Amino acid sequence: MSDEKRELTPAAQRALAEAEERRKKAEAEEKARPKEYGGRDGPEPVRYGDWEKKGIAIDF
Repeated sequence: MSDEKRELTPAAQRALAEAEERRKKAEAEEKARPKEYGGRDGPEPVRYGDWEKKGIAIDF
C-alpha cells in the first residue's frame, strides 16, 4: 500500500459531509436534553429495546 491519499469521489465527499452534519446535529440535541436524575446509565434503553435492570427484564 502506498502512503498517498486517494482522492474521493464527489459522492463520497457528499456522504462524509452529510455524516458530519448528522454528528453535529446529534451533539446539539444531546446538549439540549435536560439532565435526568435517577435514570439509567449508558445509552437510552428505548433505542435498543433493552428493558432490563440487574438481569431482570422489566416492562412499563
